Amino acid sequence: MADLEYTVADGIGTILLNRPHRKNAFTLDMIDVWAQALRDARTDPDVRVVVLTGAGDAFCSGVDLDRRDAAGPPTPLQRKEHLTERIHRIAYAMEDLDKPVIAGINGVAVGAGMDMALMCDMRIMARSARLSEGYVRVGLVPGDGGCYYLPRLVGTAKALELLLTGDFIDAEEAGRLGIANHVVDDADFVGAVTTLARKIADGPPVAIRTIKRAVYQSARSDLRTALDLISSHMAVVTSTDDSAEALAAFREKRPGRFVGH
Repeated sequence: MADLEYTVADGIGTILLNRPHRKNAFTLDMIDVWAQALRDARTDPDVRVVVLTGAGDAFCSGVDLDRRDAAGPPTPLQRKEHLTERIHRIAYAMEDLDKPVIAGINGVAVGAGMDMALMCDMRIMARSARLSEGYVRVGLVPGDGGCYYLPRLVGTAKALELLLTGDFIDAEEAGRLGIANHVVDDADFVGAVTTLARKIADGPPVAIRTIKRAVYQSARSDLRTALDLISSHMAVVTSTDDSAEALAAFREKRPGRFVGH
């Protein structure tokens, strides 16, 4: 079986990190497939939501350091290029993707593994899962966006505490901090991820994609710019067939049948 599997079914694209014997530590080859899967999802009309999760009892333990350094210690330039030209492609592909991405955190997420979860739009955690930025424990700086994403979720002071200590937090604490949208019992984990993904996938896709764009655009805009932009979005969305179908379904108390335009 492949180290990373990407499948599409019923509107849900699933990226499965599939190296359970290594706690789903990723290789550079996996990164290339991962980034391509996100790019494919962006343009695939059959994908309305993406789920990222891990096989076995881990979400992702970060980069596979043994595999990375197998050919000898990289030069500073090689190390930078590993990040900017390979690993960071995930963050860029995520930013380009206007379809919602759910991280299903089924187990431990450490270092770059935690960063990969943070760059998703939503996170569901199994109750036994734990998170740690962890880089500082091995003398490294967060290399995959932790210094960018974490403060935006938990605030600067708490982010610095987690980044500077590398301490683990459990799922309950992640929920209290706003990192996890939902914390569920391990036995209910798969069902909870599927339920949320299904609910989003069954919604009007143009409106959903536009809402995601508007949220992130508004975070970088002043009020007047954000409201001017949303008025344009509203004009476009209400012109679609799906908007009319959503209103009809609401009035008739039935599920909507959406086609993506």
